Amino acid sequence: MTSPTDATSATGATRATDAADGRASADFYDFESALPDDEREILLRTRAFMREEIKPLVNESWAEGSFPDELITRFRKSGLAGLAYEGYGEHRPAVSHLLTGMMAMEMSRVDASVATFFGVHNGLAMYSIQAGGDQEQRDRWLPGMAAMDTIGAFALTEPLDGSDVAAGMRTTAERRGDTWTLNGAKRWIGNATFADHIVVWARDVEDDQVKGFVVGKGTPGFTARKIENKTSLRIVENADITLTDVQVPDSDRLQNVSSFRDVAEILRATRSGVAWQALGVMIGAYELALGYATERQQFGKPLAGFQLVQDLLVKSLGNITACWGMLLQLARLQDAGVFKDEHSSLAKAYVTARMREVVAWAREIFGGNGIVLDYDVARFFADSEAIYSFEGTREMNTLIVGKAITGQSAFV
Repeated sequence: MTSPTDATSATGATRATDAADGRASADFYDFESALPDDEREILLRTRAFMREEIKPLVNESWAEGSFPDELITRFRKSGLAGLAYEGYGEHRPAVSHLLTGMMAMEMSRVDASVATFFGVHNGLAMYSIQAGGDQEQRDRWLPGMAAMDTIGAFALTEPLDGSDVAAGMRTTAERRGDTWTLNGAKRWIGNATFADHIVVWARDVEDDQVKGFVVGKGTPGFTARKIENKTSLRIVENADITLTDVQVPDSDRLQNVSSFRDVAEILRATRSGVAWQALGVMIGAYELALGYATERQQFGKPLAGFQLVQDLLVKSLGNITACWGMLLQLARLQDAGVFKDEHSSLAKAYVTARMREVVAWAREIFGGNGIVLDYDVARFFADSEAIYSFEGTREMNTLIVGKAITGQSAFV
């Protein structure tokens, strides 16, 4: 979906993409050097895969609001899934949180929808089973998911409950013998229209505690309807789910989940991944703007030669650098096993706010060309709004951090 006028901007964007040593050109402080050589090789493999195999698919799919089946096929061949789960992915042992974060960043640098699809499968769904399942369940589901022979989804948000789902969850689970009956509805569930394993969270009517269940594709009473007319993350197949007397054996209940506190542990770990996605969106938009400004001629010289344009580019690079440094340290806290809810919440709230600034400045540099898909930046601009909201809004994450630093809860 490239117009004839796009030729020079595409050339500039390509030239602005990577430094001479292969680093992202936005990596002004050489953060990638924090990775050991074997993990940096995986990052470079991710970079090449996204650029060569995925980028050609995204604009047409985004315009159509469709998820191409070919995308899963290409991911399956890449071997990038499951690397964080020791014994289940291609890499042994499990890779660091820093690498998995940078992989999410690298995917979002090309397309946020694709990164979200992968994050739901490889992060939310697989981590729910890894953290919430027993060993038999891990061995049953994770190998196929790591190979991407089967795809996962994560069903928590409900039509009437987003941020307050912990207290307001309406989906119920009732046990009769060795079988559970699920009833309720979920909304905004990524991958749900085609996923093989959907991790559904429901409130046990007996003890009023949240439990997790893995519902298989095609289970009677389970329906998933694609949400249409989205203006953000259009490639992601978000769905409205309805559960009507869905029967799930107790063997498919996540055995190590007994309350919403366990769900919160999963969200704490995956929320940082969304912050890395936001960083990737910033980098992608900045690099597009840098390439365009270098090539686009106005008043007899490149846009990059004007002070106000340089101001926008430098402010963008400053945001990127500050956020990258924050996320680098967050990953180190994760790898050390000492990070807390407030750490991931601050990162998610701060980085997504800076992302909003950067994508707006990038679109501004493109002028009128910034509102058409041909130049890519419009996609980044639109997709940033979803990332800003999901996995906890800025306001909710702010209150988590506020409670941690003041000792006072300001939640209503």
